[in-house]
This record gives sequence, C-alpha cells and structure tokens, in this order.
Amino acid sequence: MKRTTFLIVSLLVGRSLAPGAAVGDPVSVRHAEGLVHGFLVLRSLDGTILAHGDLIQMSHGSRVSSRLVFHFKDGSVQDETAVFSQSGRFRLLTDHLVQRGPSFPHPQEVSIDAVQGRVTVKHRDNDGAEKIIDERMALPDDLANGLVLTLAKNIAPDAAATTVSMVLATPKPRLVKLVLTRAGDDRFSVAGGGSYKVTRFTAHIDIGGLAGLAAKLLGKQPPDASVWILEGEAPGFVKSENVFFQDGPVWRIELATPVPGRKP
Repeated sequence: MKRTTFLIVSLLVGRSLAPGAAVGDPVSVRHAEGLVHGFLVLRSLDGTILAHGDLIQMSHGSRVSSRLVFHFKDGSVQDETAVFSQSGRFRLLTDHLVQRGPSFPHPQEVSIDAVQGRVTVKHRDNDGAEKIIDERMALPDDLANGLVLTLAKNIAPDAAATTVSMVLATPKPRLVKLVLTRAGDDRFSVAGGGSYKVTRFTAHIDIGGLAGLAAKLLGKQPPDASVWILEGEAPGFVKSENVFFQDGPVWRIELATPVPGRKP
C-alpha cells in the first residue's frame, strides 16, 4: 500500500473495494449541528505552530455544510468541506478534500459523492503527471469522511465502541471501517482556573481482509488517532492528534484564542 492519508475530520486510503466489507450503523443525532466559526491552530508535538485554521459551519434545515481549512506557514493548504444531513441520523452527502504545498509529499484532491456513489481522486504520479481515478462505489449510509469530530460528539455515553465506514485513497479508493473507542478520561484547564473532564477517543482504521494483514506485516497500518471531546449537555471538540499522510509526523489540532490588535 502506498500514500495513506489519515485526517482528523476524514481518513482517506486504500486499493480496491473489499467485497463483503462489514459496515456499522449511522450515528444518531443527539446534538444537532448549527452555525459555527471556530479558530484552530495546528502544531507539532513539540509545540511548534505549523498552521492556523478555521472551522466554518452553516446549516439550512437538516442540511449542514462544514469546512475545515488550514493555512500553513510554508504556503501549504489543507481544505476540506463536508456536506451532510442530520435528520435523525448523520448521513454524509458530499466530501471534498484538497492537500497541496510543500508540507504534503503527495498533493491530491479527493471528491466523494455519497448519494451517487462516486469517488474521484486527482493526484500526480512519480513523474509529476496528473492522474485522475473516477470510480463508482456502493457507499453505505454510515460514511464518516469529514464527520469524525461531529460523530464523536454524538456517541452515546454508554457506547464503548462505535464502528462506521470510511473511504480511503492510496490513491485508488477503498472502503474500510473506522472504530471509535472510548479510551479514558483526561482533564484540561482554561485561563482563570477552570478545570474540565474530557473523554479521549481513539480512532482505529480496520482495513480488513488480506490487504489489512499485509498492511500490518509491512508496517503500513495507519496509526490510531486520538480525539478529546468535552461531553455533557453541550459537547465540544478540545484537541486531536493524528498523522495527515503516510509516514508523516503526528500533528496536534487545538482550539485557538483570538488576540485583538495583532497583525497577521
């Protein structure tokens, strides 16, 4: 397997559609999504700031558009927009991901039309020539690309693990399982002395079949990601740690605080 992309709000990797791949169930809507503009910062694990980000979300009835974009200091961009419905259960409609710039060894653009069952991957081969893969796939209703944070906020408190589906692209698209598991409780504090308990989830990609076995043997199994969620009546994202591409470093996404008066 080559060029695995593992994202916080989406995970994209694979070879070919595995026949008979097991899928989970769509996550029920416990907390409806609405209008949001969140400020984020992307850091290395040593605290170095790599990029600033925006989460921009708008809702129209039961339809929600959620855009997560990071602008890197070196000029790179990661930009993903997921459109989903939330009528009783979350269902992905479309997802569009762009990675480009020096921070990404293998720039690519991935489009998923979950309603039509179509996945398009634009990438460049080793000679720099642009290639396009356009495939029809039987995509299940529990597809989680671009929705990981939203789903984590809505997992029932008594659910130890939740399994959903994802499309991965290396660069050929493949349907895999994503297992979100409660991994324990942590605490965090805020300015002024407030302290809060948060739940840490691990996100594990289960490739399945012979491809999954080969990935483990060859050391190509995507590493687990971690997501910290403040639960309760108004759950919220706190931070996450994961890799953005195969063999890449672990990067941390955190909430950012706007500081008045500073120039860009």
